[in-house]
Amino acid sequence: MIDKKELTAVVEKALEDTNMFLVDLTVSKDNTIDVQLDSMQSITIDDCIAVNNAVHEAFDQDVEDYELTVGSYSLTEPFKVVKQYLKNLGQEVEVLTAAGKKLKGTLKSADDEQFTIVVATKTKIEGKKRPEMVDVEHTFKYDEIKYTKNILQF
Repeated sequence: MIDKKELTAVVEKALEDTNMFLVDLTVSKDNTIDVQLDSMQSITIDDCIAVNNAVHEAFDQDVEDYELTVGSYSLTEPFKVVKQYLKNLGQEVEVLTAAGKKLKGTLKSADDEQFTIVVATKTKIEGKKRPEMVDVEHTFKYDEIKYTKNILQF
């Protein structure tokens, strides 16, 4: 069976000097490998082929007997790494907190420890007859949420 750490190192080396980054890498018990990539711009089929070739050069398929899939991470899947948060700054996202509360807002900032979204919230303002929409910031540590994902608008 292929060692996941060795495989990750090969993929990370193949991604050096590119705008791509590794989102997820799985190796099943039957040596089925799935590599999911993302990029600050876009990923082409040639990008995926280059990573595929790097893995095939490092691990002999006849000896290791593995099946390999390299692809781009789906827009509808939850974020898994901080770089995805950075890539999507200014975009509309949906956050499900660990407590089960769902929020929709604009991703304002992100760093290695936390991220902030801005949610338009109907709020009663003193001196006003009707509630008004006010932007409220919500900051979360990554372990305080179940997921964050893009809201696709057409």
